[in-house]
Amino acid sequence: MTEILEAGEIRDAPLGEALGERYLSYALSTIMSRSLPDVRDGLKPVHRRLLYAMRQLKLDPETGFKKCARIVGDVMGKFHPHGDQAIYDALVRLAQEFAQRYPLVDGQGNFGNVDGDNAAAMRYTEARMTAVAQALLRGIDQDTVDFRTTYDGEEDEPAVLPAAFPNLLANGAAGIAVGMATNIPPHNVGELCAALLHLIKYPKATVDKLVQLVPGPDFPTGGVIVEDRASILEAYRTGRGGFRLRARWQVEKGKRGTYNIVVTEIPYQVPKGRIVEKIAELLQQRKLPLLADVRDESAEDIRLVLEPRSGRIEADVLMEHLYRLTDLEVRIGLNLNVLDADQTPKVMSLRQALQAFLDHRHEVLVRRTNHRLGRIDRRLEILGGYLVCYLNLDEVIRIIREEDEAKPALIKAFKLTDLQAEAILNMRLRALRRLEEIEIKREHDGLKDERKGLRALLKSEKQRWSVIAGEIREMRKEFGDDPVLGPRRSDFADAPMADLVPVEALIEREPVSVVCSAKGWLRALKGHIEEGHDVRYKEGDRGRFWLHAQTTDKLVLFATNGRFYTLGCDKLPGGRGNGEPVRLLLDLANDQDIVAMFVHDPERKLVVAASDGRGFIVPEGKIVAQTRGGRQVLNVSGSVEATACTAVAGDHLAVIGENHKLLIFPLSELSEMTRGRGVVLQRYKDGGLSDVKTLTPAEGLTWVQAGGRPRTEFDVGNWLGKRGQAGRLAPKGFPKNHKFG
Repeated sequence: MTEILEAGEIRDAPLGEALGERYLSYALSTIMSRSLPDVRDGLKPVHRRLLYAMRQLKLDPETGFKKCARIVGDVMGKFHPHGDQAIYDALVRLAQEFAQRYPLVDGQGNFGNVDGDNAAAMRYTEARMTAVAQALLRGIDQDTVDFRTTYDGEEDEPAVLPAAFPNLLANGAAGIAVGMATNIPPHNVGELCAALLHLIKYPKATVDKLVQLVPGPDFPTGGVIVEDRASILEAYRTGRGGFRLRARWQVEKGKRGTYNIVVTEIPYQVPKGRIVEKIAELLQQRKLPLLADVRDESAEDIRLVLEPRSGRIEADVLMEHLYRLTDLEVRIGLNLNVLDADQTPKVMSLRQALQAFLDHRHEVLVRRTNHRLGRIDRRLEILGGYLVCYLNLDEVIRIIREEDEAKPALIKAFKLTDLQAEAILNMRLRALRRLEEIEIKREHDGLKDERKGLRALLKSEKQRWSVIAGEIREMRKEFGDDPVLGPRRSDFADAPMADLVPVEALIEREPVSVVCSAKGWLRALKGHIEEGHDVRYKEGDRGRFWLHAQTTDKLVLFATNGRFYTLGCDKLPGGRGNGEPVRLLLDLANDQDIVAMFVHDPERKLVVAASDGRGFIVPEGKIVAQTRGGRQVLNVSGSVEATACTAVAGDHLAVIGENHKLLIFPLSELSEMTRGRGVVLQRYKDGGLSDVKTLTPAEGLTWVQAGGRPRTEFDVGNWLGKRGQAGRLAPKGFPKNHKFG
């Protein structure tokens, strides 16, 4: 518990402790109040406050619009003590049809466009809620959710919305907190309703069955999903994964055998203007030899016209090339990290997210029913008092006229409650008609019947789930069957098994020398230059890797996190200056380092090993990564890091540990895998593995001495053994850094 100080008091505290306390508070605030959505209504606090403020302003779909500045002012003044621009940006996104699969705000005015242009200022635009937003708020005044005090203590705000709409999965969410993030793509509400109904009917339904009903995301901008089904299933099972999304295109025939390719749908959250600029830039750099021109003929719909250089070029080949080089194909990540009902961050599977929504709807139904029962009991109590009044009308009138304190007298005379006596005293004279008495009796009987039904509902879980299923069917009818919102926009296609056109065929083959410094600055010099050439590095830096390659080659990097990264040699920074940090070219964390760098040879095999002495053989053809994030091959965790990677060039493996012990054993004892931890290569009491090298015993073991001269030990029999042994001290003269060089 933080100590409270008096004004002006100074307390000595370690800097680390003080910073830790404050940073932890900031991290918790970011996670809870800004970045992660609630699994129940799929909203972050700013979105929830926007909708609640719009409800208070009575901005229903049937009413008129109000200026966005008025809405933002109410949200900022009453609920959300943050900047007006941040609040307005959140409001704008809720209204963008290309950003929200089911918009929560109906905007009037300029709310931005798919080109990436910003919305007009809030003083020019107007907004109101959509039917989807109304569904999220439905029943909020029936004690269905908890309320909490606002930041200034003057009002109350909902902690969560009743959410009669599966907003989390239907509209998705994205956010970056401290130490965690979330990324949930949008889905089709009709498919979600089918999965929810199936889960109600079969509570033990598997993720495999649910994925048959929810086959994948459904993006507002359409596109074609080309991820294979196994990857999609694994993503929904674990809550982490991704989806490859491509632009949709068609061929328009021209005269004399010519044709144009017309792109009609672009990937989600990719500005159209950025795609056009990238294609134009590649054309200028002559990296698109198959394409002659690009034109943007878009109006309200998307229409990007791609003109091939020749009618003999296959459209599929041209598009595969563009998919590789531009954002016409992107990878949409799935990280289903949300706040659960207890406000605890958790990565959920598809099934868990759907079940959390159903559990919330069940709680809303129970609370709504109890609230209605309370209202009925109160009304029945009042009606009971009215009926007593009608049965004893003359006496009631006499008491009211003659008694100084009529209320206590009525309570005493007819054994009424305080509420009943107050209701009788507040009756109007016109309510004493005979017809009114009949209506009261009819209302009394109707409420008793309703109360009986509600009590039966609370006693029967089966009946409650039946009611929830009915609500979901109504939701599917309202939104899933809507001719505009309902139909699926993103289709599925088989992932291409192989590239239709090799990149090498589209790149001019030129020799380059790849240079990487010890601090990770990478560049490519023209021509094959021998190492030691007059190449300058930054002050305090030095050379580390020097490779000869061709511009058509792939450069492979192996990092301490066990991932292989791939870069095209034609895309490396030029030789002028110091190059660029490799971490800007790849998604390589600052606490990770490069272990090995080499030119890719798909026919070769590699040995990879970690500091805990485990490793395996991996075919080099299986390590190429298609994204900046690389490909995980060697699994490491905790303090264990990948430490060695070498090409197989012999039938034995030499392993040297940090304890200076050497072991040589046949490669046949080593497993061949594409991913995993591997098997134990060498055991250690202290330290870990330092380096590995393949060899043929008859040719001896070679290493590089401190001066750079090679040395070979031909008699290696003393170090031959079985995999997993400790080995013996390395021969005299072996480098003290425990590296083969």
